[in-house]
Amino acid sequence: MSDALKHECGIALIRLLKPLEYYKEKYGSAFYGVNKMYLMMEKQHNRGQDGAGFASIKLDTKPGERYISRVRSNAQQPIQDIFAQINARINDELTKNPEYQDDVDLQKRKIPYVGEVLLGHVRYGTYGKNSVESVHPFLRQNNWMHRNLIVAGNFNMTNVNELFDNLIEIGQHPKEKADTITVMEKIGHFLDDAVSKIYKDLKKEGYSKNECSPLIAERLKVGKILKRAAKNWDGGYAMAGLLGHGDSFVLRDPSGIRPAYYYKDDEVVVVASERPVIQTVFNVPFEKVIELQPGHAIITKKSGVTQIKKILEPLERKACSFERIYFSRGSDAEIYQERKKLGRLLMPKVLEAIDNDTKNSVFSYIPNTAETSFFGMIEAVEDHLNEQKTKSILDGDGKLSAETVTDILSERPRIEKIAIKDVKLRTFITEDSSRDDLVAHVYDVTYGVIKPNDNLVIIDDSIVRGTTLKKSIIKMMDRLSPKKIVVVSSAPQIRYIDCYGIDMANLETLVAFKAALALLKDTDQYHIVEEVYNKCIKQVNNKDKDIVNYVKEIYAKFTDEQISNKISELLSNEHTKAEVKVIFQPVDNLHEACPDNLGDWYFTGDYPTPGGNRVVNRAFINFYEGNNKRAY
Repeated sequence: MSDALKHECGIALIRLLKPLEYYKEKYGSAFYGVNKMYLMMEKQHNRGQDGAGFASIKLDTKPGERYISRVRSNAQQPIQDIFAQINARINDELTKNPEYQDDVDLQKRKIPYVGEVLLGHVRYGTYGKNSVESVHPFLRQNNWMHRNLIVAGNFNMTNVNELFDNLIEIGQHPKEKADTITVMEKIGHFLDDAVSKIYKDLKKEGYSKNECSPLIAERLKVGKILKRAAKNWDGGYAMAGLLGHGDSFVLRDPSGIRPAYYYKDDEVVVVASERPVIQTVFNVPFEKVIELQPGHAIITKKSGVTQIKKILEPLERKACSFERIYFSRGSDAEIYQERKKLGRLLMPKVLEAIDNDTKNSVFSYIPNTAETSFFGMIEAVEDHLNEQKTKSILDGDGKLSAETVTDILSERPRIEKIAIKDVKLRTFITEDSSRDDLVAHVYDVTYGVIKPNDNLVIIDDSIVRGTTLKKSIIKMMDRLSPKKIVVVSSAPQIRYIDCYGIDMANLETLVAFKAALALLKDTDQYHIVEEVYNKCIKQVNNKDKDIVNYVKEIYAKFTDEQISNKISELLSNEHTKAEVKVIFQPVDNLHEACPDNLGDWYFTGDYPTPGGNRVVNRAFINFYEGNNKRAY
């Protein structure tokens, strides 16, 4: 992606259903779960590179034995760092205590991180919070085994203030107003409440304090706790948690905004943010990995019994389309085909932009996630050329020479690797003038393949801010002296902020928003900006469900084509010699390509939860008032 976007996180949960001796005998190591977790986290490295964390729970430990282990890192290579720490600790224990080597019971009792329930997390830091204290999993500790809670998630809540106030109302004193802490304390409150009630019931039934502990674990209803805790959550989430005695869960938001998949057999229960991760790490076919449905949780009790429970009533499915376009691994069978189709569906607009002159057009892509869409676009070009070839041969009425037919058949799309990212380059200078010159060299270009009468068509997966396009890519493309540069986005115009986990928090940074403002000025309609501001101000104190997204009115006066043309102007400058044309995917095409992921609020402003309208309302107020704060 030319404009790098940050996504919050990826989760991985493994529950081993057999004793550790089983994995030692079958797979050669009692560290089977730890090894699989490493692979699952590395396979989701694309979802977070700023921090990683791991937690494990040992089942049925004796009092006085440590049963929870956790390690977190915000090092430059955080996944490698935490597993280097884990391996160093394991190897140190085995070296100091050779008797542990073949004794799985001793390994479990004496070596940290070796357990039956494991939780992993990778994350991007958001709005500056990238200290190790912000890295998941979070731990809520208690001397009662059942009240220990470990939480990690791929999520963002839009109503943190409301949830924070709820905690205060019930008598808690949260240590900070972060959504992770707030969510964990909310679950923790109802966990404490449930444990207390079961304990009282058991005492009435005549059980001793010591006898109560295993019975509490047995009777605890995780689904009921989640139902009470998540009642007022507004956001997109896939929330994973472990209880100290060994229960585990993953809960998905009722709109299905954030993804979650699971697999279960007689050895393991596995949950992850992405399907191919489970397929690859556990070598299972596509159809065996199941999508966790919106509003549902997969809950595995300490006993190993696993259930899918409806926790919240599912809403209209609005699974995030950006997952499909950019964040998810393209190796997923469905995502691969969807991305190809996104490229294919753009072809009519591309042909129009180059006046159907495929002979004098070079096609390329900006690495790396746009590569699959590029394949789809090229397949569509080939189909177009095949139609032209067939027509030319049929028009010849059987009188064409073999040489002419060969010439007709030999035409094919001109495909070149034009942009090459220099991954070693770092823009370490903060002074704007010097920095801009360095940014302009983030990409290298391939010389000698573009002629002065060529169109250069280059596809990207999306255009968010346009900064890298303007300061680097278009400058570099222009050095090749093409007649025309056509930049193609496999995503529609990004007009609105996200508030569910993708780092797009300020309207004024979006190039589509800048283009709409410029058009309002050009057409003497800039008064609409103040009108929208006043409408937003009037509904500041409204309940979320009553807030209207008036920011849509900024775009309402213009067609998609007008905004695209203005973006083309904004991304060029007086030094650009080639004509620049920017093409965006129509929203209808996106829905056709990704029919099960209709979450399109970044493009349409149709937020799936009431909190979304409140956040975009606040973002516009911040823009108008010159306030650089985030809207959530």
